Amino acid sequence: MADLDALRARFARALEGARGPGGGPDPTPYADNLLGRWQEPQRHYHTLTHLTAVLDHIDVLEKYAADPYAVRLAAWFHDAVYLPDRSENEERSAALAERALPEAGVPAPRTAEVARLVRLTITHDPADDDPDGQVLCDADLAILASSPSAYAHYTAEVREEYHFIPNDAFRAGRAAILRQLLDLPSLFHTPYGRELWERTARYNLTSELDLLSTGG
Repeated sequence: MADLDALRARFARALEGARGPGGGPDPTPYADNLLGRWQEPQRHYHTLTHLTAVLDHIDVLEKYAADPYAVRLAAWFHDAVYLPDRSENEERSAALAERALPEAGVPAPRTAEVARLVRLTITHDPADDDPDGQVLCDADLAILASSPSAYAHYTAEVREEYHFIPNDAFRAGRAAILRQLLDLPSLFHTPYGRELWERTARYNLTSELDLLSTGG
């Protein structure tokens, strides 16, 4: 069970850092709105557990970021709108950030950066000169480098989110995604991710693809 008070405090620190000395309204209502979204019943993988993991991984990768406050806020918003049967979740999540953050006191340039980072999670393909995008994308995909048992749990949760798709169609679609990922020159972009996560992630992806190919 996620510690809601600890998550509220983490959001408050990120928001206060992002809006700077000008301050703004109480962060709690904004945190509670996001926490409510992350606990919606249609979620099985994209839950508070995932949010917490992404925030924890940003803590690990923070030294590579140019604007850690923007990266952390982007983590909070990146799946704030999530309906498994819709394709525009990232765009709607970015639009939510664009509405909420100015009201919460975040300056326009930083709000735009948060929204840009949220939209980047559509492709997870940050540019070589985009350290904030690299940190967010690596943190979001770090689950791919988890232990075999944790990875199996992750894939089961993803399947549960897409329970409405027949097995054959799900296997074909998931296999196509895995092949696209494996075709990338590198899954991770920060030095830490490339050194410590890349090999394990490729092993997990290859193992899952083999299982899908044999009808598992």
